[in-house]
This record gives sequence, C-alpha cells and structure tokens, in this order.
Amino acid sequence: QVQIVESGGGLVQPGGSLRLSCAASGSGFSAFAMGWYRQAPGKQRELAARITTGGTTRYADSVKGRFTISRDNAKNTMYLQMNTLQFEATAVYYCVVETTKGDYWGQGTQVTVSS
Repeated sequence: QVQIVESGGGLVQPGGSLRLSCAASGSGFSAFAMGWYRQAPGKQRELAARITTGGTTRYADSVKGRFTISRDNAKNTMYLQMNTLQFEATAVYYCVVETTKGDYWGQGTQVTVSS
C-alpha cells in the first residue's frame, strides 16, 4: 500500500522560510507527477505547486518567485522550499502523487505564519 508522509511544517514569522518534505513509500514514483496543495481555514483546497516526471514545474500565481518545488527520485521524496512567507500562506499543506491508479494524498502538515 502506498504511504505518503509530509513533514517540515510549523510556526514561522512573516518573511521567514520553511521547507516541506513529502516521502512516498513504494517504487516507481519517478514515473508520476507530484504536487503540493494547500487548504487555508474556511477556504477550498488549492494547488500551490506541481512537478512532472521530467521536472517541469507549475506554481500558483500567489507563490511564484517565493516557493520552489523539487524532487529527488532516488529518495522518492518531493520538497517545497517556501521563502518570504506571508500570513496568507497559513494552511495545511498536502502532498499528492498522481499515479495511473489514482491520486494518493498525505495527511497534511500545518504551516502557520504568525508574528
């Protein structure tokens, strides 16, 4: 069974940085696109960033220039480097792996930006 575990969330002051990690069990994940979604309180879940198997990336307009998504296929791990964090980044961040058998989601990691 596929297991996905996110880590790296926490409390950070405005302007600070965090790096999220998403570790996926199993093999073959280098063949699938992966992404980070986030859900802020009272809002719908939205795509923050996505990376294809070839490394092509896509970002939400609100995070462009401040967030960087990357992946290490040898480690079955994806990352989200978040810089210059703003209050609006407060949300639960979810990792998703888009496989041919469906999307697999992690449980999420909380990011809170507060002074």
